Amino acid sequence: MADLALAKPRAPKRPNARRSNFELYSWLFMRISGLALIILVLGHLLIMNILDGGVHRINWGFVAGRWASPFWQFWDLSMLWLAEIHGGNGLRTIIDDYARKDSTRFWLKIVLYVSMALILAVGTMVIFTFDPNIPAS
Repeated sequence: MADLALAKPRAPKRPNARRSNFELYSWLFMRISGLALIILVLGHLLIMNILDGGVHRINWGFVAGRWASPFWQFWDLSMLWLAEIHGGNGLRTIIDDYARKDSTRFWLKIVLYVSMALILAVGTMVIFTFDPNIPAS
């Protein structure tokens, strides 16, 4: 009887695809952070612009008094981090949708991630190292 074995295919065997839940977690983060940002930003706008005389009372002393409290530092830090990561995640999605070449997509994401890291680092540093007792020059 003749050997009826099939010849080996020329294409190499592809490894099993690894499925990641990154996009699911990213989608979920956008919804949760969006809700948290609504509360944080509306509270910020209410306190800063509407209550107790509105924007006319905002000056160096007001900010110094506000950031003397760990509660307000945490509030503003949460707003900064959530807004930055929420917006960066949205821009990452736009880059993935509209950048056609892999190299363009790669460099746009590098610019995005570096700018996000710089803004988060500087903003966090400002909130935690703010000194209300800087002498006037």
